[in-house]
Amino acid sequence: MSDFNSSAANSLLTIRGLKKSFGSVKVLNGVDLDVQKGEVITIIGPSGSGKTTLLRCVNFLESYDGGSIKIEGKEVGFQDIASRKKRSEADLARIRSETGMVFQMFNLFPHLTAIENVTLGLVKVRGKQKNEAREIAAYWLERVGLGNKTNNLPSELSGGQQQRVGIARAVAMEPKILLLDEITSALDPELVGEVLDVVLKLAQDGMTMLVVTHEIQFARDVSSKAIFMDNGIVSAAGIPSLLFSKDEKNERLKTFLGRFETRR
Repeated sequence: MSDFNSSAANSLLTIRGLKKSFGSVKVLNGVDLDVQKGEVITIIGPSGSGKTTLLRCVNFLESYDGGSIKIEGKEVGFQDIASRKKRSEADLARIRSETGMVFQMFNLFPHLTAIENVTLGLVKVRGKQKNEAREIAAYWLERVGLGNKTNNLPSELSGGQQQRVGIARAVAMEPKILLLDEITSALDPELVGEVLDVVLKLAQDGMTMLVVTHEIQFARDVSSKAIFMDNGIVSAAGIPSLLFSKDEKNERLKTFLGRFETRR
């Protein structure tokens, strides 16, 4: 396995020895990862390799059994890592607000309009006044190409439009890192491009992102670095142009990439 970064001193996100099991099934088996500010790290790998679980642990939607996850040097899920004493819900809410997450399914509130979905967290979590929150929400909906859909309910939007509302909702909170979990997997093929274009623009603007994706060409084009997960570990890591090349020595990765027509 190639080593991303030997030092965590300047990392925004530092993961060391991360372990997670569901019953007797080991899903994460000692993951190490560093993410620097402004990097876009894409995570690829077969189903069941631990990709989604890794993101959910970073946001502490799943508690981790062993190892450490730190954002700017602060342990995410535990007050004391040795005793595994979990943080209070108030602490967790504050930490989660620094790690915006966009899910496979859109997870919008069906009874709220697009702008109300984006505004809610700004008021409830960030403590913004409603007028300021609406201005921020309107700005981000415009940025994701939905300036004319602010008052539409989710049921009145396409899947791609709903996912873009989800992205606007996450980035409006000004997270330190954006976690994207297979955000195109529930979309019809013709809607994938409009969502990936939004992510590409965020990357160009310097947003730090950890992206689980099966869109190999997108991973090649947008990533600062990419990692290949297999059996709960980071099996290979590196610059996409090298990692996805025919010269890559990792046979499991070569087999995985061989399934995709985009491989060159």
